[in-house]
Amino acid sequence: MSNNLLKGKRGIIFGALDENSIAWKVAEKAKEEGAIFTLTNAPVALRKGDIFRLGEKTGAEVISADVTQVDDLENLFQESMKILGGKIDFILHSVGMSPNVRKGLHYTELDYNYMMKTLDVSAISLHKVLQTAWNLDAINQWGSVVALSYIAAQRTYSSYSDMAQAKAMLESIARSFGYHYGNRRRVRVNTISQSPTVTTAGQGVKGFGAFYSYANCMSPLGNATSDDCAAYCISMFSDYTKMVTMQNLFHDGGYSSMGISDKLIDDCFVCTGDCDDKNPQNIEIKK
Repeated sequence: MSNNLLKGKRGIIFGALDENSIAWKVAEKAKEEGAIFTLTNAPVALRKGDIFRLGEKTGAEVISADVTQVDDLENLFQESMKILGGKIDFILHSVGMSPNVRKGLHYTELDYNYMMKTLDVSAISLHKVLQTAWNLDAINQWGSVVALSYIAAQRTYSSYSDMAQAKAMLESIARSFGYHYGNRRRVRVNTISQSPTVTTAGQGVKGFGAFYSYANCMSPLGNATSDDCAAYCISMFSDYTKMVTMQNLFHDGGYSSMGISDKLIDDCFVCTGDCDDKNPQNIEIKK
């Protein structure tokens, strides 16, 4: 059911790859809530072709742009403003990629050229998007920019590799640029730290199933779905959240505030006794 939360607003949505993408769900929800927008992804992603189906479904034009290339971003903003008939009101940055993760390289053996690519695509690209919009004065007053993050920016997840550094940098850029854009145009910039979500990119991380199950058992509300995240993004694009900026907003069913849960204690961890020699205080272990 539509509440017309985004009626009259114009946007750019980065990163819709296929129907599993959070960006895909955001586009569907934004259309439902009355927005008009363009869709964009890298040329290699566009070759997959799915995004054009989304464009047809939502009435959105698809513009190819490599998020690491400022010339591409300048063209994206200029074309979007021409197509949409004015400046932009909201942007979703849903972009992330690690060659080190794709190639299965252990964190202690990272290829640094790959790491620089990870940081450029997954984090520095947000700065490039914001700087390009700033230079073109492309975002309306009280506009909203949201980038998707993950709690590995604050905590160690052993197989998340250099994506953890990328997410930490992403959140820092949102805070830093959020200050300047807030002063200049009252534009707000935030990150949403989402639950593990079944997406094409997410499932590329080693042990994703364990990530997902652990978080789901830990969280009192369970994992937030991609549809839930889309609804949250829409609220952040709307005027109801116009005084929220420079925040990393956990959207994870309560996971980020948990230490241990009854579900984990009662159902998930079973000790077979081989850890007794690692229990010098002789704490009773449930078997």
